[in-house]
Amino acid sequence: MMIIGADDIDRAVELTAATLRELTDRDWSVPAAGLDWTCYDTAVHIGGDFTAYAGQLTGRATDDYVPFEITADPGTTPEGLVRIIESTGGLLSAVVRTAPADLTAWHPFGSAGGDGFAAMGVLETLLHTYDILGALGVPDWPGSAPLAAKVLDRLFPHTPRSDDPWQDLLWATGRTERPGLPRLSAWRWYAEPLRGERVALCEISPRVADDLVAGGTGGFAWAGGVPGEGTRAAAGQVVKARDKGVFRPGWGPYAIVRVADGLALGGAGFHGEPEADGAVEIGYDLVDSARGQGYATEAVRVLADWALRRPEVTSLRARVDEDNDPSRRVLVRAGFVETGTISYELRRATSG
Repeated sequence: MMIIGADDIDRAVELTAATLRELTDRDWSVPAAGLDWTCYDTAVHIGGDFTAYAGQLTGRATDDYVPFEITADPGTTPEGLVRIIESTGGLLSAVVRTAPADLTAWHPFGSAGGDGFAAMGVLETLLHTYDILGALGVPDWPGSAPLAAKVLDRLFPHTPRSDDPWQDLLWATGRTERPGLPRLSAWRWYAEPLRGERVALCEISPRVADDLVAGGTGGFAWAGGVPGEGTRAAAGQVVKARDKGVFRPGWGPYAIVRVADGLALGGAGFHGEPEADGAVEIGYDLVDSARGQGYATEAVRVLADWALRRPEVTSLRARVDEDNDPSRRVLVRAGFVETGTISYELRRATSG
């Protein structure tokens, strides 16, 4: 079932256009609030996102953006910019409305189908309208709580929710702080998290890892207030791999997020790409308050399911400290078998 779709794009574009059209007599050459772009450039950016997302789907892009961009003609007025947003938003809406249900396309924050790109389009136009308004003398725009809730449901499994989805979305994208939650120094959305019943695994990508290494939260609200040292250490390995040019998306650490409240409970992930024999090693850790409740077992099962569906993977391996009985039990419950004093393995099931 689609959480968000073409009708939601239409509503977001209508709201953006009606709101911005009231301010076309202002100076759009000033910087948008919180951005390096001017309000003019930010409006063009909205149209560029709409067009790019439509192009990803129609071009069936698998590994990068389709290489084109849009610009506004010289001398375009603010009214003309609003028309660009309306027309390009209509383009994305039409593409999402007609996209096959099984179609997915590449995005750096996770491959997505029509619903994912619809959510991204709604997110971009609402947030950047907020940024433009903040610079044009209209702070605290209320946005749209219903649309914000859908965007959060589709793209932000790691965001704690309150009774105000719009404020939640502003916090999740680094624009505000919330009671007990400081303003984020880094953030991203997750178009393709690894999902279980009670947990979602969100990849610690290089931009997230940079923030964690620098002492930030990586865009997560952590149970206990801060990420564990194991998570920061894993983030450091991501940064090193990126700097060496050997980082491979998907084969590093993930934050374990509890779906019920959006809190990050720890980390789990791979120690690198599969080896020549198809084996890949995993590791995991939880904050003390989350242990003994089955979260680690579920996270390992989700990782294993994802990995063993890759043709290059034949088995998963894990090593545990000799006296770490709880970790041993996690692996056994997840289907691993002991292969040595401190080693466990889960092999791909064979047919026949």
